[in-house]
Amino acid sequence: MNYTNDYVIGWLKENLNKERFEHSLGTAECAEKLAEQLGLDKEKAYFAGLIHDCAKCLPKEETLKILENVELVSGELENPKTHHAPAGVYVAQSKFGVEDEEILSSIRWHTIGKLNMSDFEKIIFLADKIEERTRPTEYREPIKAALNSGGIDSALLICYKNTIKSLVDRNLTICTLTVDIYNSLINKSALVNKKKEPYRL
Repeated sequence: MNYTNDYVIGWLKENLNKERFEHSLGTAECAEKLAEQLGLDKEKAYFAGLIHDCAKCLPKEETLKILENVELVSGELENPKTHHAPAGVYVAQSKFGVEDEEILSSIRWHTIGKLNMSDFEKIIFLADKIEERTRPTEYREPIKAALNSGGIDSALLICYKNTIKSLVDRNLTICTLTVDIYNSLINKSALVNKKKEPYRL
């Protein structure tokens, strides 16, 4: 990485709207806490959380141009709300010189997720959902409760339940990958037969 956190924060402040900027700071702070509890690199987690939405406020035309050179999963192009994730990989590389594959992958998959995510990818995914600066209490608290009582995969399962319910309620199609991840998490939860060390946020 070629730039300091201060430089990146300045860039984000200029290129994101106010709410998205605050969300990025909140995600970085939450990712740092989760990384510390999991014994992962908390400085790297902070940085990944900081830049995870770096492409969120790009003009639509610029985002679509970037996506022309990106391999997308089935149904991803049809969902503009997720376009900033794959586009964010390009921005992280081109604007900040990020080469760390773990950071890049966590940016790529922080919206829809993927099967068999690494712990690092999981904490960026979760931090995006439960940061305290912009996420409503009624949304994040059930996820945090699942995290504290059942561990990181239990929290992920709540996220996917929420996503699927929201899509069903709005009569929208559900990406095949989303269903696959949900099924994987359900199967994994059924196999868990020992109490995990709780997380505390």
